[in-house]
Amino acid sequence: MPALVLLGAQWGDEGKGKATDLLGGSVDYVVRYQGGNNAGHTVVVGDQKYALHLLPSGILSPSCTPVIGNGVVVDPSVLLSELSGLNERGVDTSKLLISGNAHIITPYHVSMDKVAERFLGKRKIGTTGRGIGPTYADKINRVGIRVQDLYDESILTQKVEAALDVKNQMLTKLYNRRAIAADQVVEELLGYAEQLKPYVADTVLVLNQALEDDKVVLFEGGQGTLLDIDHGTYPFVTSSNPTAGGACTGAGVGPTKISRVIGILKAYTTRVGAGPFPTELFDADGEALRRIGGERGVTTGRDRRCGWFDAVIARYATRVNGLTDFFLTKLDVLTGWEEIPVCVAYEIDGKRVEELPYSQTDFHHAKPIYETLPGWSEDITKAKSFSDLPKNAQNYVKALEEMSGAPISAIGVGPGRDETIEINSFL
Repeated sequence: MPALVLLGAQWGDEGKGKATDLLGGSVDYVVRYQGGNNAGHTVVVGDQKYALHLLPSGILSPSCTPVIGNGVVVDPSVLLSELSGLNERGVDTSKLLISGNAHIITPYHVSMDKVAERFLGKRKIGTTGRGIGPTYADKINRVGIRVQDLYDESILTQKVEAALDVKNQMLTKLYNRRAIAADQVVEELLGYAEQLKPYVADTVLVLNQALEDDKVVLFEGGQGTLLDIDHGTYPFVTSSNPTAGGACTGAGVGPTKISRVIGILKAYTTRVGAGPFPTELFDADGEALRRIGGERGVTTGRDRRCGWFDAVIARYATRVNGLTDFFLTKLDVLTGWEEIPVCVAYEIDGKRVEELPYSQTDFHHAKPIYETLPGWSEDITKAKSFSDLPKNAQNYVKALEEMSGAPISAIGVGPGRDETIEINSFL
């Protein structure tokens, strides 16, 4: 049975939660493999809307086991709050598994994130201020706190004290802030230990055994391809690898186990935070996309920057992820435009460029070259098959597919769980 990776093919916020939820009833495990509570998924089930941050979208499917992999960074207070909120709404969260090797976001990581971003001023990255970057930095610097450390007070204390030796110097002498007491941090973290204990597991072993037993495992990425620390619009990126390769390291599953890689594409383009965005709109069209599409960050609450579809980015995502399929979301948002521009290439220093430039400087200066496609005015939210779509909507989808380099196997025509056209099965 297949192991599938499902990820964002733009700058995140493409609708991965809906896609994962749709597959959730057909898969046995859904795994978050990177990021933290800087990600956000909105899932609509009937008349109920769920905003998920740390938890995999599969938490809403009773037959599915949701897993937080070793590549995720976990804020215990956020996780427990999210679990509590779902339990209050009647969602069974007892099957959740959390890797003992996942790193913990501590109070000092949040403090360092916020003060560092303020210190940068105009040069700030646009982080969510939730401690994600500093936690990953500590992981790489080998001074991080892991979930398993909550169950050895001596090791936990040593690690917290070692981390704060340096951080308190920075807080007090560089940022003019108060030092953080190590014993208070240890006490707070130990307070989460018993609540998390029922969920902690050797998830690498669990997932590999599941694949050996022909179970279906879906790996769910947070953020998007263009926010990848290695392959995104650096330095305006996240601190982990949302691309397909991140699923292997972030879950402990070898690349030969992956059978399909599905990229989620919005029918236009959005991003949150600072950084280059060639097709960004600053006019009435941009405002209309934001309003009609409800483009506000699930986690940050910030308005998303909006622009037309960028085929250059889509082709790049196909290449670096080895995409086998696309899931096109929010096609319904484009209903009502007489003409819809699509970016097919960039102009950089007077030259036409059809592939994403590797140079940060070039990308900052990239100007979109558009082709205009005819729009449609018919309501498409009730469409159940591709043939139900207006002819111009069909042609738009076909054009995006040809430009992007991988087949579009599903189309979102509304926010609801059932408002999806499935062209080719993902399983």
